[in-house]
Amino acid sequence: MTAVATIRLDTRRARPEPSTLAATVPARVALLGTGTVGTAVLQRLAQWTGTPLGARLSLVHVANSRHATSAALGLAAHEAGGLLRSQHQPSRLDALPAALRGAGAQVVIDATASAAVADRHAEWLAQGIHVVTACKLGQGTDLAQWRRIRTGCIRGNTAYGDSATVGAGLPLLRSIRGLQAGGDRIHGIAGVLSGSLAWLFNHYDGLRPFSGFVREARDAGYTEPDPREDLSGEDVRRKILILARSAGVELESNEVDVESLVPPALAGIPPADVDAALPFLDTPLRERFAAARKDGCKLRFIARLENIRDGKGNARVGLEALPEDHPLAGGAGTDNKVAIWSDRYCQQPLVIQGPGAGAEVTAAGLLDDVLRIAASA
Repeated sequence: MTAVATIRLDTRRARPEPSTLAATVPARVALLGTGTVGTAVLQRLAQWTGTPLGARLSLVHVANSRHATSAALGLAAHEAGGLLRSQHQPSRLDALPAALRGAGAQVVIDATASAAVADRHAEWLAQGIHVVTACKLGQGTDLAQWRRIRTGCIRGNTAYGDSATVGAGLPLLRSIRGLQAGGDRIHGIAGVLSGSLAWLFNHYDGLRPFSGFVREARDAGYTEPDPREDLSGEDVRRKILILARSAGVELESNEVDVESLVPPALAGIPPADVDAALPFLDTPLRERFAAARKDGCKLRFIARLENIRDGKGNARVGLEALPEDHPLAGGAGTDNKVAIWSDRYCQQPLVIQGPGAGAEVTAAGLLDDVLRIAASA
């Protein structure tokens, strides 16, 4: 079995570095999105009330797609949801800079999945507003938008906190950037980047219908309400693009070869009809599972970036049959598991593993980035 250097983290126990407590002026924070991740952010902030961590941040603005609430002297995190429902102030992205204005670092937490919000990231960065996000639509779509975000950081002398965009806060992007900052060169990246697909293929046994596992994952909140969004591989495409661009390979979205698990009979139907049509998945997945098992392999949905040289590389996303002793064949639950090959980790990859889905770990990753920004501002 190939030896690997492994980082195994449970981000629910992650705590900011001591340096994040050093600054004295609280960062002014705006939270956009009050869904499952946004709610987890508010709950975490509420738990920090009266603690040194809580003193580092001042929540001054909270908004969802309909309503917003602001307070120049700060909002109580545990009251924000009620204020949104009672005040009925309209939600306007144009009002955000004014709501953040004041002493201390200005930070937007984007806990939405909104393209309209992601389109504002570069603008806010250029205005001196730091952005922390779990949304992949800023850096994981058009290369031009990724470059606008980089330019915005330079113009505004701001930071883009993106730890939660891939791996729900696992130190994937930080490790890639840290290796390169130390003079290392990235040769390749491969991994299980979808918590929902990790769960499916960690549990699928080839005996029960695959569609039943999909329903179970959906009902547990591991997949999107329309599981085709996970099964199509598009989410994983965005994640490998973010990793690739961070490694210096500036790929366009259409340069990633994606194998969708959604058969044609399931692809074109209305969302309301998806549940009844999920059995179209069963036969092809049973056949793939049987072939892999015959060869002593496990099915895993893998993203790969290979043949990196002079800023170029090849990327692909799809289902693979991996030998049981392969570094990426293990894992449990919704774990993400990523292998990084570099000059330093040439024969034995660096492997980073931990929870890759869930509101709590994503919220923790977001707030870790906020605290790092607050400490360095």
